[in-house]
Amino acid sequence: MSPDHLSALWLSIKVSVAATALNGAIGIPLAYLLARRRFRGRAVVDLLVTLPLVLPPTVTGYYLIVLLGRRGYLGAPLYELTGWTVAFTWYAAVIAATVMALPLLVRTARAAIESVDPNFERAAFTLGRSEWRTALEVTLPLARNGIIAGLALAFARALGEFGATIMLAGNIPGKTQTLPLSIYTAVQTGEAGQAMSLVGVLTLLSCVVVVASGRLGARPL
Repeated sequence: MSPDHLSALWLSIKVSVAATALNGAIGIPLAYLLARRRFRGRAVVDLLVTLPLVLPPTVTGYYLIVLLGRRGYLGAPLYELTGWTVAFTWYAAVIAATVMALPLLVRTARAAIESVDPNFERAAFTLGRSEWRTALEVTLPLARNGIIAGLALAFARALGEFGATIMLAGNIPGKTQTLPLSIYTAVQTGEAGQAMSLVGVLTLLSCVVVVASGRLGARPL
């Protein structure tokens, strides 16, 4: 593998780790709210979370440009205030990967939380625990296998993200070119051998993550 391809591999891992951390911070509380709370607009939140799973990645990437691009609804004020834009940076790759992987984590974690017997939570309430303390000490620990499996799937999805990333972050070697984008470039330039080796690396990494996810999800408490 050339230095550019090694750089793309390292960037993919860095982006995937950052996106998985963001997904954990955002997705687990969101999954809990959707699983255990009834509130106005819940159906809309569920729809927005699920949309990246069913929309073409380029469409999701376009929405991100409209929102975060230099002339976007949030990107334009940011650029005017700081002279900095999210687009075409590795942060853009993290945001794209986070958005595309979030539905997998939320749906997996939500199913795990919904599978927890509510009687355990009621018992905690009778002992004087608040709802959030019960969630932290009872619900989430009991659902941890599903949550960890969801995080693993989110990591795998972030690792393979292509469409939204190329829309928002571009394909800049050494800066925003992740492993999937490097494969695309190798195919476009006729470097079949390089493309094959990169495909093998990405396939191996994805298989390891998926197998780990399956074992974590099936492991008894």
